[in-house]
Amino acid sequence: MAGVTWLDLDVYRAEGWAIRTGDSLYDLRVTEHGLPATYPPFAALLFVPLTWVGVETMRVAATVGNLLLLLALVYLSLRLIGRRPRGLPLPAAACAVAAVAVWCEPVWTTLRYGQINLLLAVLVLWDLTRRTGHRWAGAGIGVAAGIKLTPALFAVLLAVAGGVLAVRRLRRGAPAWNEQLRRAAVAAGAFCATVAIGALAAPGDSRRFWTEVVFDKNRAGRIEGTANQSLRGVMARALHTVDPGGAWLLPALLVCLVGLATAVAALLAGDRLPHARAWAAVSCGVTALVVSPISWSHHWVWAVPLVLLLAAEAARRRHRWWVAGAAVTGVLFFTFALWWVPHFRDDHPELRQSPGQMLLSGIYPGIGLAFLTLAAVVVARAWLRRPPGPLIPAVDRPRRLLARTP
Repeated sequence: MAGVTWLDLDVYRAEGWAIRTGDSLYDLRVTEHGLPATYPPFAALLFVPLTWVGVETMRVAATVGNLLLLLALVYLSLRLIGRRPRGLPLPAAACAVAAVAVWCEPVWTTLRYGQINLLLAVLVLWDLTRRTGHRWAGAGIGVAAGIKLTPALFAVLLAVAGGVLAVRRLRRGAPAWNEQLRRAAVAAGAFCATVAIGALAAPGDSRRFWTEVVFDKNRAGRIEGTANQSLRGVMARALHTVDPGGAWLLPALLVCLVGLATAVAALLAGDRLPHARAWAAVSCGVTALVVSPISWSHHWVWAVPLVLLLAAEAARRRHRWWVAGAAVTGVLFFTFALWWVPHFRDDHPELRQSPGQMLLSGIYPGIGLAFLTLAAVVVARAWLRRPPGPLIPAVDRPRRLLARTP
């Protein structure tokens, strides 16, 4: 594959060796770019098997594994949405969509660097598509957060939705405990288990991560870099500074509150809102990407369920604006447009961008904010359109057979 570097995969392998040899995990500087370890110690434990084989075997296995994870991501996205291309069984539809999705920039860059973004997204969607009452529903989110902290927002989503339902149940004289609270508790327990495992395997590294590394927002790389597709990166480029300081915190907090509220409302909408769980999941995933201090372009593999959701809505509504919006959004993720501007040079060209270049280098946060605005409107209209009635949240309903949404 042209342009493949496996940079992040080499970092993961070095982290695995550090665990095996007892070296300091967070003093590592790997490859010619001097990349550091940024994940919790639990993640490094998962990378130990990368040291059991040769480099070439590791790279082949990682690439094949990521392709299989892409297939799983598409499959779970289609199952979450409850819609597939006409006439195709779900596995065949997943293969067809994955064959196209592999060429979109976030997925391609994940393959190019040997990243773990697809694994995290699959763990989250695997949880959100589990049947009601499943004993381990929530564990995938907890493990994903234990590998990389960003997916923890999904546990917050479940906890807030569960809290809202608990209040409603108490007002009706019913027990407060509900499916969302149970899933949030399982996610929290799984996350705590990953922290404990990391502490037992690497106590010094674990202590350093949770008291020092986790608070270092600059450790992962250049904030102003074009690859940083978060609100903080956009603001750094717009303000022509390598660090926007606290200027991004208030906008990020506002986006987080609106995005999380939208996701909670979607999750609780039940039959009021077609594709309710998909709106909730994608809204939460996009919110986490926009407000994270650093969201590299390859973190945006949530583009896959996002575009599939918009396509399903366009097919259901059969309105030209929905069709056009879904098509344009999908195309933008295939253009690699953020790389059309000067980037990754020692003279920091990102700090001298023109307005047009800023638009290109902020294309994913722009899409994310537009999607969250759309989601908020769609969810609000769903709640206002129908009179209040018995509320059956999306994750409390029995899992239905995959069928076309009327």
